[in-house]
Amino acid sequence: MTNFGEFIKQQREKFGWTQTEFGAKLGINSSAISRIETNTKQLSFQKLEKLSKIFSIDYKKLKELYFANKFAQEAIKYDCPSTTFVVAEKTLRYLKSKNIKQLKIDTL
Repeated sequence: MTNFGEFIKQQREKFGWTQTEFGAKLGINSSAISRIETNTKQLSFQKLEKLSKIFSIDYKKLKELYFANKFAQEAIKYDCPSTTFVVAEKTLRYLKSKNIKQLKIDTL
C-alpha cells in the first residue's frame, strides 16, 4: 500500500508522462504535481473526477484511496490510535442508517 501521492506518481510514470505533461492534462502546474506526489500537498477533491478519466480508473475507487489517505494523515497529525478507524466505521454505519430512516420519514 502506498499513500495517495505515491499512487499518483506510479500511475503517471506508468503512462510515461513527465510532471509537466501530467500537470497540463490535470490543469495544474508541475510544481504542484511534485508536491502532491511527495505528499506535501493534497490534490483538490474537485480534480478527482478528471484524474479518474485521465488514468481510466473507477471514480469510486479513486475517491476511496483519496479519503483513506486524507483520514490517515489526519490521524497521524493528531496522534490518534488506529482503533479510531474501527470507531469511525461504526459511526459511519450508524449515521447512514439514521439518514436512511430520516429520508423515509421525510418522504411520507
